[in-house]
Amino acid sequence: MKFPESALAHKYLDGLIGIEIGGAAHNSFGLNTINVDRVGDMDSHFKKSEIELCGKALQVDVLAEGNKLPFPDKSYDFVISSHVIEHFYDPISALLEWARVARRYIFIIVPHRQRTFDASKKLTKVKELHKRHKKNAVVEDEARGVHWSVFEVPNFNELCVLCGLNVVEIQDPDDKVGNGFTFVIKLD
Repeated sequence: MKFPESALAHKYLDGLIGIEIGGAAHNSFGLNTINVDRVGDMDSHFKKSEIELCGKALQVDVLAEGNKLPFPDKSYDFVISSHVIEHFYDPISALLEWARVARRYIFIIVPHRQRTFDASKKLTKVKELHKRHKKNAVVEDEARGVHWSVFEVPNFNELCVLCGLNVVEIQDPDDKVGNGFTFVIKLD
């Protein structure tokens, strides 16, 4: 099984060069990207899941934490991610890092609480996310697939406002898998 490519992603990102955070073979965007992941082991449970879903796993091009990218400022046209931001204990650090590295766009698909296994969980308050960011804490459980934050469009939009990000389009549900929503952020 492979999920369809996103028409919205192609609308904004065709012809550009970007970074995909945590890319997966079964969820390809069909864009010109390098795949950055914190786990490069092709035997990890993430890569094994990809193989079970579509018969192959996407190679990791750069091994790095998604909120500590080894690239100069404004070195790529965009950063794209799908179902990744919820795995960061401090998603503010990730969004700010992506804005540092990208020249033009951040394209992000976020799982919607009501359309995922997070349905019974409380929404994460932006005040809590701000507190986590101020602590500058390092949490090592991110590789285990924990959803540290639970989102719907209003609280994710509030998070973008807090980070000073310019949201130019919101798609709900997303046109990729349909269990999330998409934010397109334009950078100056």
